[in-house]
Amino acid sequence: MAIDNTPMLVPHLVVDDAAAALDFYTKAFGAEEMVRMPGPGGKLIHACMQINGSLVFLNDDFPEFNDGKSSTPPALGGTSVTIHLQGPDVEGRFQRALDAGATVVNPLEDQFWGDRYGVV
Repeated sequence: MAIDNTPMLVPHLVVDDAAAALDFYTKAFGAEEMVRMPGPGGKLIHACMQINGSLVFLNDDFPEFNDGKSSTPPALGGTSVTIHLQGPDVEGRFQRALDAGATVVNPLEDQFWGDRYGVV
């Protein structure tokens, strides 16, 4: 399936076991998988999913294509990026993520800025 070339900002995640991550994002956040492109050794060199109407790119770590350096958050000592999912039925969405195996970082609570917000 060709991807529309509409101008937008698309987060691109580098992870260990991208196939498992795609499956998790589908269960936890209702992601719709659009592209799954295997690369060397069966690892995913590119994948595209849509979550809540937004595209997210994803691939396995390929240090051999990055001057021998890993690009995953653990290899980089963490990440400064967070991704927010916004929409109706916050409790249902939060519970869906937990049911898929997500871990609560911050419980779902009403916040001073007016949103009901939690972190998994």
